[in-house]
Parts: sequence; C-alpha cells; structure tokens
Amino acid sequence: MAYRFLHTADVHLDSPLKTLALRNPELSNVVSLATRRSFVRVIDLCLEEKVDALVLAGDLYDGDQTSMKTARFLAEQLQRLDQAGIRTFIIRGNHDALSKITAELVMPDSVKVFGATAEAVAIDRGAGHFPVVMHGLSFAKPHAPQSLLRQYALPLPDALNIGIMHTSLGGSEKHDLYAPCSVADLQQSGFRYWALGHIHKRSVVEDAASVIVMPGMPQGRDINEDGPKSVSLVTIKDDRSIVVEERFTGVAQFERLLIDVSDACDWKDLVSLVSNRLEQLRPLVAADHLVARIQLHGSSDLAWRIRRDLDLLRTEMETRGSLIGNVWVDKVQTSCVESSVVGRDAGALAELASLIDSDVLTSTAYQQDLVAIAEELRGQLPAELRDFFGADEASLRDAVAGFARDGSAEVVARLRGGQGE
Repeated sequence: MAYRFLHTADVHLDSPLKTLALRNPELSNVVSLATRRSFVRVIDLCLEEKVDALVLAGDLYDGDQTSMKTARFLAEQLQRLDQAGIRTFIIRGNHDALSKITAELVMPDSVKVFGATAEAVAIDRGAGHFPVVMHGLSFAKPHAPQSLLRQYALPLPDALNIGIMHTSLGGSEKHDLYAPCSVADLQQSGFRYWALGHIHKRSVVEDAASVIVMPGMPQGRDINEDGPKSVSLVTIKDDRSIVVEERFTGVAQFERLLIDVSDACDWKDLVSLVSNRLEQLRPLVAADHLVARIQLHGSSDLAWRIRRDLDLLRTEMETRGSLIGNVWVDKVQTSCVESSVVGRDAGALAELASLIDSDVLTSTAYQQDLVAIAEELRGQLPAELRDFFGADEASLRDAVAGFARDGSAEVVARLRGGQGE
C-alpha cells in the first residue's frame, strides 16, 4: 500500500508586516491573515487527499512567539488532522528554534516535534507494507553554522527512510548559511526522500537513489517572495518509486509587473496601457488576491510627469484593481527616461540635468556624504530594518547611488512640471 504525505516548510505564522502596514491598511489586513488562511488550506488538502502524514520542515513560526491566539489556532488545525488519523512531524528551524509555543503547547498524540537530538521514528504500517522511518532534528539555537547531517542516524536497512532537515544547502541569494550541506551529501546519505526547509524558492532534485525537495513556502509575505506558492504532495508507491506533485496554496500572490511605456502618447494612453496589463495578469494568478508592484520603464516624453504624479497613477491603478477584482497595488515605481529633453529644452533645465549626471552624481565627495547620511539613518532604525540600506558596504553604496539617481530625476521632473506640460 502506498505511503502519502504532504511536505511544507517556512509557514511563518503571524509574521509581522513592515512597509505594507504603513501604506495600505486594507492590503496589510489581507496579507497579515494570508499565512493563517494558507495553512488552513494545507490542512484541508491533507484531509482531502487522505494522506498519512503532514511534514513541517521548520520555521512554522516567525520567531519567539508568545501569542496564545497563534497557539490556539495551531492546536485547532493539528487537532483536525489528529481526528482524521493523520500524523504530523515537525522540526524547528532558525526562526522558531526558541519558540515558546512549540515548547509549551500541548500537542495531540499524533504530533511529533523533534528535539535538538536527532531521532528516528518508525511508523507502524502493519504486515505486508514496506516500513517507513521518519528522521528529524530541530535547531537548538537560531544559528547552526555547521552541517547537521552527521548527527542523523544511519538509514534503517530495508526501510524507506525520510529525512526532515532545515538547511540552506550550499547557500542561496537572500538566505544566510544555516546547517549547510551539499546536494551530493544528501544523495549519498542512503535516505530515499529528503524533506527540506529554509529556502523560500521551490526546487526538486531527483536521481536513482533519492528525491530531495525544497518545497518553498505556502504563502509569500512581501514582494521579495513573489510568484506562486505551494506545497508538495508526495506519494511513495508499492515499488518504492516516488511521485512529487506541486499543489498551490497561496491566498495572496505577489508579482512584479514590468511595463515598457515608450509607446504611450499621453497620460490617457499610459493609464490604459498599465490597466490592460493588470487585467491580463489577473487570470494567470490562481491565488485569491493579486498584489502587484508596477515597475515602469522606457524612453518617453511623459517620464517627468510619471515621476511627478506617481501617486495619481497609483490611485488610478488601485481603482482599476478593485474593478478587476482582488487586485492590489503594492507600489508603483519608475525608471523612465526622457526621450528628448535635451533637444527640446536646450536651456537651464537641460543644463542642470546634464550637470547632475556628469558632475554631481559621480563626485566622490558627494557619494561619501550620502553614505555618511545613510549610515546615520541606518543606526536609528530597528535591527530588523537595517538591511534596507544593504547587508554590506558594497550593497549600501549601491543602494545610496540608486536613491541619489532617483532623487535627482524627481527634482528635474518637478522643475520641468512647473514649466507646463
């Protein structure tokens, strides 16, 4: 008889919002509830598919959670699985290593929370069925700079061994190293399936010996976690072959919408162009809500007005989004450039723009002053927001240079706007 389980990770229940909460209260409400709603979908999917188990590979919470509302919500959802005879296997990752909820919450007997010492749990499947063993190990502390693979027990001979691990593997963009190990190490471990967590982008690696799955996350939380989000439905057949199916669970899907506005003749054309792109994108998104960050680019005589009136354009798109249905605008950005500013305005404004580009922005003294200001501002921010200016010196300088370019373009746009369209 086949063995089936649902594999997910990085749920980040009740993860705190940052910039969204400041810009749009309605949108922040949608996103703040999305992690819970997507988790309910995970539980619903377990029940609909009548799986044998749910595997949670770390970061169920976002930190040292103390909210009893979160505790009650989780207990209620796992109780639904318990009543259906579905087991749950949980490891703690870097975000929930210190979670008081995981340590203190009384779980149903069907829930196994692995501790800081590796354990192997043999699953009683009855006579005539191949044996299955779940191996798991939780983070004892938020940081795990060394590989944890050697701490796992050797695979049980003749059984189908499933390893649950929270790891950054060899490293990934926007993810620090946690319990690093290589795909080759996992392939040679003797485990038939590795249920991983930590990296928020989905990946599947299969060979004759093993299947290694990083399921991504069931729900994105901001624009840096854009794209469809899902879980993995895993079926181990009687011949021990493995089938992995991706099932989408996102409630709100973040998307970057890049639009070339070079062909827009006037403001009406521009609004129509952007509206049409939003309308075309909506049916391609399976999630209940689409949260779009609109990024305009291209060469256009409207570049100055776009910069000046981004707030008006955003209002137009928010209105259009409500008409389309459950379409939200996270932000509208522009990198548009004037198509003929020098030829048309061969005067003081054109000269100013040229001086800014050639002399001011490239000035070493100016760049040093900007970095000093940015470092002072960064020191006044909460620790969790300081990476906004970059995680190292090089990225700080790149970010500041980008702010300077955008700011100078904004100044020129407003000055030109004062001359009339």
